[in-house]
Amino acid sequence: MEFDDYFFLGKLLKPHGFDGRLNAFLDVDNPAEYTELKAVFVLVKNNLVPYFVDHIQIMNNKAIITFQDIDNLEGAESLMQKELYLPLSELPERKGNKFYFHEIIGFKVIDKEFGVIGTVSKVLEYPNQAVMQIFHNNKEVLIPVSDEIITDVKRENKEIVITAPEGLLDIYIGE
Repeated sequence: MEFDDYFFLGKLLKPHGFDGRLNAFLDVDNPAEYTELKAVFVLVKNNLVPYFVDHIQIMNNKAIITFQDIDNLEGAESLMQKELYLPLSELPERKGNKFYFHEIIGFKVIDKEFGVIGTVSKVLEYPNQAVMQIFHNNKEVLIPVSDEIITDVKRENKEIVITAPEGLLDIYIGE
């Protein structure tokens, strides 16, 4: 199943008590932005199934969630270790130089000294650093996603302005 229109919110961990509540881990930057959730999609047998939220209590990146129609331990146990998703349209809006990786695909990357490098074809997520994959004259260029490098995100023009560290572009493009 394709989840292109959804993002991974987190995971239901285990029941919280005997009345159907569940402990969940929220894999998001700011969990407080999700205190008003009305529904989530739970991955069940490779399908996203909507569950309506009666109550959610957030503590750091953990939450206690009560779903409609889940009011006992057995119901909660049936959802243990299931992944939670939300539609991309539910993502909180990012402003300034903050962005979601899917949002910048196709953005033109412009270095302040070099000029236009190319467009973002994808963002590769490595354990220590995410990088934008760009092609310049059919050569791959990897630019770290970093506040020190990305100086401006112009959403209206679909442009990202960077100040590449000395020598970085030489590795890929040369002079």
